[in-house]
Amino acid sequence: MDIVIATVILATFFLLIGLGEPLAARLRLPFNVILAGFGLAAGAGATFFLNTQLTDALNPVAEAILNLPIRSNVFLYVFLPTLLFQVTLGVNLRRMLDDWVPILTLAVVAVVVATLTVGYALFLTGVLPLMACLLIGSIVSTTDPSAVVSIFRNLAAPRRLSRIIEGESLLNDAAAIALFGLFMGFVMRGVPNPELGPALAQFPWLLGAGGLTGWAMAQLAVRLMRWLGRFPLAQISISVALPYLAYIVAEKLVGASGVIGVVGAGLTLNLAAPGRLSPLAWTNMREVWDLLAHWAGAFIFLLAALLIPRLLDGAQPVDFALVAVVTLAALGARALILWGLLPLLARLRLSPPVERSYRVAILWGGLRGAITLALALAVTESLRVPEEVRRMTGILATGFTLFTLIVQGVTLRPLIKRLGLEKLSPIDAALARQVVAVALQSVRETVAEAAENYGLTRETVRSEAKSFAERLDDAVARAEEGEAISDRDRITLGLIALAGAEREHVLQLFRERAISNRQAERALAEADRLIETTRAGGRPGYRRAARESLGQGGPTRVAAFLHNRLHISGPLAGLTADRFELLLTQGLVLRDLDGFIDSRIRRIHGRRVAELLHELIGRRREDVEQALDGLRLQYPGYAEELERRFIRRTALRIEEREYAALRDDGLIGPELHATLLSGLEARRAEAEARPRLDLAVQKAVLVQQFPLFADLDKAVRQRLSKALVTRFVAAGEVLQHRDAPARSVSFIASGAVEIETAGQTLRLGRGEMFGQLAILSPKRRRAEVRALSHGVLLELDEARFLRLLRRSPALREAVRESAIKRGMDPERAAALGAAPQASEA
Repeated sequence: MDIVIATVILATFFLLIGLGEPLAARLRLPFNVILAGFGLAAGAGATFFLNTQLTDALNPVAEAILNLPIRSNVFLYVFLPTLLFQVTLGVNLRRMLDDWVPILTLAVVAVVVATLTVGYALFLTGVLPLMACLLIGSIVSTTDPSAVVSIFRNLAAPRRLSRIIEGESLLNDAAAIALFGLFMGFVMRGVPNPELGPALAQFPWLLGAGGLTGWAMAQLAVRLMRWLGRFPLAQISISVALPYLAYIVAEKLVGASGVIGVVGAGLTLNLAAPGRLSPLAWTNMREVWDLLAHWAGAFIFLLAALLIPRLLDGAQPVDFALVAVVTLAALGARALILWGLLPLLARLRLSPPVERSYRVAILWGGLRGAITLALALAVTESLRVPEEVRRMTGILATGFTLFTLIVQGVTLRPLIKRLGLEKLSPIDAALARQVVAVALQSVRETVAEAAENYGLTRETVRSEAKSFAERLDDAVARAEEGEAISDRDRITLGLIALAGAEREHVLQLFRERAISNRQAERALAEADRLIETTRAGGRPGYRRAARESLGQGGPTRVAAFLHNRLHISGPLAGLTADRFELLLTQGLVLRDLDGFIDSRIRRIHGRRVAELLHELIGRRREDVEQALDGLRLQYPGYAEELERRFIRRTALRIEEREYAALRDDGLIGPELHATLLSGLEARRAEAEARPRLDLAVQKAVLVQQFPLFADLDKAVRQRLSKALVTRFVAAGEVLQHRDAPARSVSFIASGAVEIETAGQTLRLGRGEMFGQLAILSPKRRRAEVRALSHGVLLELDEARFLRLLRRSPALREAVRESAIKRGMDPERAAALGAAPQASEA
């Protein structure tokens, strides 16, 4: 192909891509439908000019378009890794992990169900062997992620629901291509009806080995990027190489799924890179990948549309009846997932409930596209596949893709409008009015300050201020109106705005480089959780999310078990360090929210709502400070080092600002400024390194701070600190079962526990103990003890506790008071505390 013609075609494709997005917005159609239309038009136009007698001037271009060397490998090895990798970099992985059960279930189960449904429906027609039918089923079972995700974003669907659908669409491609490779191998070997059990048994290997390969390669890439920290363009170049190498290594060397390798590499980079790369490098990398994926997605649809005439070559009227069979089977399988599996997951509380209107939109919005055509093309290119199978695969896959793009894509917007999904709910409409009012207040303050700084005439300022004040008063009145909005909803709106302000504060700290990428991502994820749960559950949802943000979830319980029982301390040390940083960030942000309530929320929602929000924020601050105090008590040296690192970051930010001011004032030149920044970045890299957390608790310090041990002399306290055993606990962990007798006494160094015994519930906090009554009572009292929060216990066995009790009057008094507190007679309680002394006598 002539280089000039190739350049013209490439430039024309870029021109079509540039025009496609505004045209799609104007016609209110999916962008991919417009691109497919462009591709069909280009193919039809090339055919017309090649066969017309009007002119021969465009024949070289027409021939070049129709004879483009488009092969399936171009889609699978060039474009697909780019699309998948960019999506993995953009997802909120930490929030997606909260919904891993429904995501994996939808991605894997939905693909298998669609493949089997389409395959057996086609097999019943008797046109092809079973393996060929299942091969076609795997080809048409993958949906287009960009179309599905864009639908939910345009619908303003809840973020959690959009995240589940986004994750399902991302892994849907991987699972479908893995099944495609499995069945393609049987068809190429001429095995018409093998047993499905052994075939599907290979599926876990394809997924697991592919994900492990991507993880390993991403870890190597992150280490290399960190070593090249001073060369941001080199880091971006390595990120571009990563998905392609992961795909090829997993596919060709490991024998696993290359698509899963790309997904694993992208998710690993998403999780590991923000904490190891500079904020600017990570931001630039994301921007480059957004552009690459935009071009790749556009090219893949344009080129795939050019394949449609080739794939439909030789189609007969009876073939379109088979297309209808495939279409009905695919829609039926998707409906089975939406109306069968999703409600089941909702009842099991593994997935948020999906409204009927949303399920209809998801069903009709499952567009197929370039990946389906690329897989069909791979079948038609293989000479080892029987000719009839190749012909039918090309026709059925292309016909089904055209149906989803033309019929479903064109009618999707009217369907959404008919379902009423474009209308805002009352609370969303109220939130929109609130946002406008708050924004206009901010604009008024900024404009007034700018007018004063620029020295504008009072008459001009007064005239414009009057016009703007009328608009602001109208916006505030709209925000305050609406009798349908209850006081509870107003509180919910205020909490959503408060969580949004918290998110903005985190972003501001990140932009100022006061916190690291890792801290910012975790804090932003928790702020998003606050917004979502508040929208769904109101004030109780906000409180629940605030408690969960203290970092006391399931992973902490698993890590504590590994540390306590197996002496594997790495996971617990990492989670504790992350929790330390998150709590410090939340403490910084929560201090500024009272001002936001007074300046923004009070005027819109009134004094009562503002006071309630002040109370909620005050409680959150207390919880955060209490959790931080417990961690500082356990790891005083680590807490001091984190605070020193924050001070160093602040100093470096001020120093950078001073250098920029000196450059802008002309006091230093660009060369000197670049040299100063180079040294500053080196010091910043040192400040970014997180100190290592040693889980060894300083028991001697904790013993000194226990009031129970205040009357012991120094030598006894030293022996006691050596005898005490440290135990890390997580929220919800059962510390003592009701049917298990107590064999030790636990002293609470940090955290809180709840005791249930004889119908009585008692809560204990730092400095208190439990288990002593079960040891001292003649009739052993049995109770269930459960941790209410993450914390540390100091445990003492029964024999050592009894000896300590004889030595310490303060401890005996504490035993007596705890017995009275739990309803025991005072005389019996006094005798209980004196029992060890009597036995010694």
